[in-house]
Amino acid sequence: MSDHPFDTVTQFASPDLITAFVYEGRAHEDDPRWAESGAPDPETYGRWCGHMCGMACLRMALLARTGDAPTLFELLDGARKYGAYTEDADAGAIRGLIYAPFVQYVQDLHGLDAEVHRTLAVPELLALLDGGRLVLASVHKEIRRPENPSPGKGGHLVLVTGRRGDTVHFRNPSGHTDRARTASLPVATFAGFFGGRGVSLI
Repeated sequence: MSDHPFDTVTQFASPDLITAFVYEGRAHEDDPRWAESGAPDPETYGRWCGHMCGMACLRMALLARTGDAPTLFELLDGARKYGAYTEDADAGAIRGLIYAPFVQYVQDLHGLDAEVHRTLAVPELLALLDGGRLVLASVHKEIRRPENPSPGKGGHLVLVTGRRGDTVHFRNPSGHTDRARTASLPVATFAGFFGGRGVSLI
């Protein structure tokens, strides 16, 4: 299965500022293009954009299917109604993406065939790709700098779009460079960041 021909969607509205957001401490709400995300105001954008990797992956999948998709915050609103994100009113913490309600959401509202994979071994991931499915795969966020040893596994979602032999192709919503956003890695390197779980779509 080869890579899907569609544009990369980032969870931050300004891809050129991702380095500043994730490594240099720039405030998320200080994004001059925040309105393009569909957020109602900079504060709401700043609160949520760091949690929007799953919505960016979904938007890419929808664009690949029809060339059209709702904004990130329109997708977020739908996912929240299904319980795919929860908030702690006291601590203000956001939890998500929660896979099962997310799958129900994309099936009901977007007509995608989606499946939760609570445990997903690398050979199973490759088999899903070979079967033509896209996979929202849980990886460590530092997969954007794969030249460094992986500090852990899981916690961030990328959209795995295909593979050629032992090379996995994926789109990273928080990639800080063009190469990190539209990425490819040897399977063995990818496995070092992969949390062994995800959601597949078609």
